[in-house]
Amino acid sequence: MDMKTSCRFFTSVCMLLFLLGSCSVYQSLCLVDAQEDSILISLQVDASNVTRRPIPETLFGIFFEEINHAGAGGLWAELVSNRGFEAGGQNIPSNIWPWSIIRDESSIYVVTDRSSCFERNKIALKMEVLCDSNGSSNSCPSGGVGVYNPGYWGMNIEEGKKYIVVFYVRSTGDIDLSVSFTSSNGSLSLASQNIKALGSEVSNWARTELVLEANGTDNGARLQFTTTKKGLIWFDQVSAMPMDTYKGHGFRNDLIQMMVDLKPRFLRFPGGCFVEGDWLGNAFRWKETVGAWEERPGHYGDVWKYWTDDGLGHFEFFQLAEDIGATPVWVFNNGISHNDQVDTKSVMPFVQEALDGIEFARGDSNSTWGSVRAAIGHPEPFELKYVAVGNEDCARTYYRGNYLEFYDAIKKAYPDIKIISNCDASSQPLNHPADYFDYHIYTLAKDLFNRYHDFDNTPRSGPKAFVSEYAVNKTDANTGNLLAALGEAAFLLGLEKNSDIVGMVSYAPLFVNTNDRRWIPDAIVFNSSHLYGTPSYWVQQFFTESRGATLLNSILTGNSSLVKASAISFQTNGKDYIQIKAVNIGEESVSLKVEVTGSITKYYGSKKKVLTSTNVMDENSFSNPKMIVPQESLLEMAEEEDLMFVLPPHSFSSFDLLKESANIIKVPKSDSYKKTCTM
Repeated sequence: MDMKTSCRFFTSVCMLLFLLGSCSVYQSLCLVDAQEDSILISLQVDASNVTRRPIPETLFGIFFEEINHAGAGGLWAELVSNRGFEAGGQNIPSNIWPWSIIRDESSIYVVTDRSSCFERNKIALKMEVLCDSNGSSNSCPSGGVGVYNPGYWGMNIEEGKKYIVVFYVRSTGDIDLSVSFTSSNGSLSLASQNIKALGSEVSNWARTELVLEANGTDNGARLQFTTTKKGLIWFDQVSAMPMDTYKGHGFRNDLIQMMVDLKPRFLRFPGGCFVEGDWLGNAFRWKETVGAWEERPGHYGDVWKYWTDDGLGHFEFFQLAEDIGATPVWVFNNGISHNDQVDTKSVMPFVQEALDGIEFARGDSNSTWGSVRAAIGHPEPFELKYVAVGNEDCARTYYRGNYLEFYDAIKKAYPDIKIISNCDASSQPLNHPADYFDYHIYTLAKDLFNRYHDFDNTPRSGPKAFVSEYAVNKTDANTGNLLAALGEAAFLLGLEKNSDIVGMVSYAPLFVNTNDRRWIPDAIVFNSSHLYGTPSYWVQQFFTESRGATLLNSILTGNSSLVKASAISFQTNGKDYIQIKAVNIGEESVSLKVEVTGSITKYYGSKKKVLTSTNVMDENSFSNPKMIVPQESLLEMAEEEDLMFVLPPHSFSSFDLLKESANIIKVPKSDSYKKTCTM
């Protein structure tokens, strides 16, 4: 092959590889030819020890709020909705939704009464069976009569898996019950067991526990109790849980794994507005959520408009943080809701409740509340180091006065605990002491993109920022698109750059059950059996190497206002890397030239990761859950002076550069490559 033919051949190869989005040796060598019309900008990176500074280990975490059925019907693996029949209120007869009767009122009559044996949740279900199986004129229909619970828009029952079913029952006579998982319309049995007992055995409330193994799969299944025996039966506190929960602690495995994959360094919980309540009477009160699950009264979350049985309670949140290796950040009510508030002179009961909640987490097993934790099964204290006094309450009349009461009492008892104020100190100092200040931002994509500089001028002498809620709002994001993710990516690069004053960052909300989209967009979308991450979720995975890494001073120069970039260095498996992250929110490709100064060390390509799509409004879905996910590939580069990278339109990219060492295998650069790419 002559030189002219060779040149045409290699140029064609280069162009083809570029169009396919390849990141290979050819792209690195042929970048100028393939991208001659693209915007060219430079990132100057100072790798010296003079300007570098550490990034806090705690910088990136997650925020869990009971919103969008994130916990009840989501992360908490309980399958039964309204398991204690309390959701309809304390006045009887009450609504038992989503429970329903099987057959009609000619053969069965169902009503609630206040006969439960549990003092904090007195409502029970009374079922009067009017038919029988003795061949009388009112014989029960085939399959019997009874009640069923569809869970949270269907129970995910999977063939071969086992489920623990617990319920309390009493009766005026003998019982003969069938306990079953069935298909959504009840026509197909997936698992079933018969329960028989003499009247003397169930004349008082009796606890029954059984294990059902599924012989079929249905992600819209239901749990049902049926009988053909005439008489009166009462049910209360009905639970069904899969046996294979995360670490055996009651959490849904697939949703937990999505959290773990973000490698979060902290977990903020349980809200959010869920902590405040529209009214104080419906606020989350931690003492109502500990102890045996049967004895928890549950409560109506009036902000997000649904009942929670509080199986996911104070203890479970701390257990969750421990299970995923995250530092707990507890947010508690400070005597303020959306519509009412306690004045400062009357706030001390709330202060004591907070102190008791801290003792529950941190106290030794001989302390009043530490002993309660130990009795649950966790004698060792949890590592609680951060608490937030309220949520978004700074503008309320009594917030400052209430806050100071909490601050003084907590610092006196636990001087090491870091206290987070609701008041924003990003542009002006606080008028009260705090270790952190809370910062929330929901805005349009371009605005969030430009907020890359938000903390550039924040005083470094005051409390650190906790950006505990950020996201592009639904006006731009719809239900979670690429455009939103790119705006958020630029914002996070700015927070990483300002991590000397920004101590912690978390996206919000984390979860949404697709059947109850109270707030959109969200990071993780799920139903009873499936889930996917929105592009906003995948953006967060680009920052998993940032915790405890080193920020390198970098300056972006050129003619593009649509690009933000940063540089960090980190170590893994005994090797040193520089990572370049860059977001291009524009419609044209950008050629990024990286110049590393302050070090004589050479760097070589290791890995690249790109998040992009053909349309900035594209979204993931259940039918196409991986339409927009990071594409990883080897970053093979020749030994050149210049580090050149292509930023595709509407993309977020990271490039890992491996520091030269004795065991580096360098990519050779032959004369033919030189001639091909310079002609």
